[in-house]
Amino acid sequence: MKSPKDDNIKTLIDNYSQDICDEAANHESVEEQVSLGISFLFGDGVEQNFQKAVMCFQKAAELGDAEAQFYLGLSYERGRGIERDMQKAVEWYTKAAQQGRVEAQCNLGNIYAIGNGVEQDWQIAAEWFAKAAEQGLAEAQSNLGLCYENGNGVEQDMQKAVMWWTKAAEQGDAQAQCNLGGCYANGEGVEQDMKKAVEWWIKAAQQGLDVAQYNLGLCYVNGMGVDRNLQKAIEWYTKAAEQGFESAKDMVKKLKAYLD
Repeated sequence: MKSPKDDNIKTLIDNYSQDICDEAANHESVEEQVSLGISFLFGDGVEQNFQKAVMCFQKAAELGDAEAQFYLGLSYERGRGIERDMQKAVEWYTKAAQQGRVEAQCNLGNIYAIGNGVEQDWQIAAEWFAKAAEQGLAEAQSNLGLCYENGNGVEQDMQKAVMWWTKAAEQGDAQAQCNLGGCYANGEGVEQDMKKAVEWWIKAAQQGLDVAQYNLGLCYVNGMGVDRNLQKAIEWYTKAAEQGFESAKDMVKKLKAYLD
């Protein structure tokens, strides 16, 4: 069953004009403009049009809608429907992030970590990652773990790195799973446990992460955390090699030559 709101959105799409965006004068119309902008952005029920999406997001963002501010920042960052402008991307991401928009918080963290359009500042990056991580965003949790591993913007602390990587890994973040496997393999921030290392590397490898696939090959060659099995080692090395992992290519050649 369609709601009256669905009919309103369809009417906006069917009768789109610049004037529609200018009519966002109350909360309901702002919400409709955001929905219309998303429809144009993704081509949902209407022909995809980045410029029209930006026009809708612009008005709603100026009226304080956090979702519109995020999408407008994203449009400026990617140059979709509008000329790429990282300073404006940061401006709109910041407005959205200050209202708690988790994706904007994480994107700001990435921007400050890289120094893309702003002066690189790891402390600010870590602060934004922390805000998003505390809301449960896996990407931010993984990135915050890296900050604690390397002491970027925070005091180096492998136990905190493990804590945040565990949270991200449990949500399926492949890089966090791989990093966590490394911690268990080396006894960094946790007690060394090769079986747990293998468990996490398997999860990451099954998602296609080449480093995890290579690490699994190493485990099967040396019988670390698993029974020694050269055929399985070749299988995992091959998967990594197919992605261009040079060391894995070398290991496949050596193992095949050994077994011939």
